[in-house]
Amino acid sequence: MRGKGCLLAGVGLLVLAAIVFFWGSGRYNDMVKANNDVLEKWANVETVYQKRANLIPNLERTVKSYAKYEQETLTQVIEARAKATSVNIDPTNMTEADMAKFQQAQSQLSGALGKLLVVVEKYPDLKADQQYINFQREYTAIENSIRSETVYYNGSVKGFNNLVETFPGNIVAAFFPKFKSKPTFKSEAGAEKAPSVF
Repeated sequence: MRGKGCLLAGVGLLVLAAIVFFWGSGRYNDMVKANNDVLEKWANVETVYQKRANLIPNLERTVKSYAKYEQETLTQVIEARAKATSVNIDPTNMTEADMAKFQQAQSQLSGALGKLLVVVEKYPDLKADQQYINFQREYTAIENSIRSETVYYNGSVKGFNNLVETFPGNIVAAFFPKFKSKPTFKSEAGAEKAPSVF
């Protein structure tokens, strides 16, 4: 009778171990899929920012031919582009500080481009130039893509973070360092205030 009890206890432990194993491997697989989704969305974000940076040499050539006196503004755009494209982030090990550094560099480029676009308003011939018109269309489309891709990225991060931060996923995540919470894009400081129109 005692041997039968030990056998049942052994079988019970094996069944329990099998349940824990299959549950844990299922959770692990869900985390792998969610992590890969975050990495894919991050790659899309980087792609649209790079596409925007790639537009700048064409803008530079077009603007230089018209706005010879606005060299300082154009130089600011070129320098901001160089800084923005030099920020490299490892998406598998991204921190809040990495995200802030990336956003700051991209924000500086956006600001420099915005300043240049205001300066261009002084040059009616440039505004009518077909290359500049093409640039404006493409730039507008890319800015819209940037907004969309950052929203998709944040949604993907939310799903991943929910998976690794909530019980019981946090138990599985604790055993695998690659499954740590990921940062999201945040609005720029002062974005909560409406701009003054008048």
